[in-house]
Amino acid sequence: MKRRTFLRTSVAGAGAIAFSGTLWEGAALAAPAQLGPGPYGALQAADANGIQLPPGFTSQIVARSSQTVSGTSYTWHNAPDGGACFADGSGWIYVSNAEIGSGGGGCSALRFNSSGAVTSAYSILSGTNRNCAGGKTPWNTWLSCEEVDTGYVYETFPFGGAAVRRDAMGRFNHEAAAADPVRQVVYLTEDKSDGGLYRFVPTTWGELSSGTLQVLKAGTATSGSFTWGTVPDPDGSPTPTRDQVSGMKIFNGGEGCHYAGDNVWFTTKGDNRVWQLNLANSTYELAYDDNLVNPGPAPLTGVDNITGSTFGDLYVAEDGGNMEICLITPDDKISVFLRINGQSSSEIAGPAFTPAGNRLYFSSQRGTSGSSSGGITYCVTGPFRT
Repeated sequence: MKRRTFLRTSVAGAGAIAFSGTLWEGAALAAPAQLGPGPYGALQAADANGIQLPPGFTSQIVARSSQTVSGTSYTWHNAPDGGACFADGSGWIYVSNAEIGSGGGGCSALRFNSSGAVTSAYSILSGTNRNCAGGKTPWNTWLSCEEVDTGYVYETFPFGGAAVRRDAMGRFNHEAAAADPVRQVVYLTEDKSDGGLYRFVPTTWGELSSGTLQVLKAGTATSGSFTWGTVPDPDGSPTPTRDQVSGMKIFNGGEGCHYAGDNVWFTTKGDNRVWQLNLANSTYELAYDDNLVNPGPAPLTGVDNITGSTFGDLYVAEDGGNMEICLITPDDKISVFLRINGQSSSEIAGPAFTPAGNRLYFSSQRGTSGSSSGGITYCVTGPFRT
C-alpha cells in the first residue's frame, strides 16, 4: 500500500497528542501487506516463560487467573481477554476483560508504579457475560463489550466509579470498540459470520448515554467506497441490528479494532483479514489477507485483537494459529514479533502499550492448561520503536 504523511493521534490522559508519522494512503488498488524481515530481528530461543522474543526484549508474568496478584489481596479473573493501558501519574493502569458467560464476566485492573511494579488490583465491572474486547475512550474510560447476541457495551471507570450500561450503543454480538476524537464517534465490531461494522455517534461527545447507531454500507468487493446507514432499532429486537439496513457490508467475524490518524484498522477472524478504513476519503481496503501472502507461508492466522504503537506499527494477536503476535510495519511488511510455546489450546488477547510505548501487556487466555482458570497476563519490555 502507498503512504502519505499524516499526524497520528495517541490518547493520553483526557486529550489527544499528535505524533509525526505516516498513514495508509486511501488507494484501494494497493496490495495487502507481504512477508518481510521484522524490525527487531529474528526470534530467539524461548525464555523461562516459554516466550520467543527478538534480541533485547524480556517477558514477565504479572498475573495468573484464579491466583492472588502479587503484592495485593485480589484474585485475578479467569479467561483474560481484551485490554488497554491508561496513564496514572508516573505509573499506569492496565485493564483486562473476563470472557466468562452466565454472569461471571466483567473486567479487572492492575495499577503499576513508574518502575512497573503492581501496587494494587481491583474489579471495575462484574456480573456481565463474555466480556471479550472493548476500547479506550479519550476521557479515560474503558468500554467493555459483551460477546453474546444480546450483548451490551458497559462504560467502566479504571480510576474509580460504578460501571454504566450504554444501551444506545446497540445490543448485538459486540467485540471491540475504537474511539475517533476527530469525528467524535466510536467504531464497533460484531463477532458474527454475517456481522457488520458499526459506528456510534453520541449526541454529546464524551457522553455515551444517547446518540445514533449506524452501520457501514458498501459493495461486496474487498476495496471501494463506503457510506453509513442508521440502524432503526439499536435494541436489535425482534430484528437483529445486522439485518436492519439494506446494503450493509458483511464482515466475517469482526474482532479487534484500532483507530489512528484518520484510519481505522479492524480484523475479521472468519477469513484471516485485517481491514483498513480511510476515513478522510471514505474508502476501504485490505491491509492483510493470509490468502494473498505471496510467497508464503502466511505468518498470521486466527486474527484477533489489534493495537498500534506510537511509531505506527500494528500488532495483531492470534486466536490459535501459532500463538503469535505479528507486526505490520508502516511499509507494509508483516513479520512475527513473538511466539508463545506450549499453549496451543489458548489464544493471545488484550495487547496494549503503556503510555511511554516501552512495555506491551497481553494475556494468554487459557495458558498451559487450556482452561479458563489457567489464564496468564504478561508484560514484554524492550526497545520498541516509538
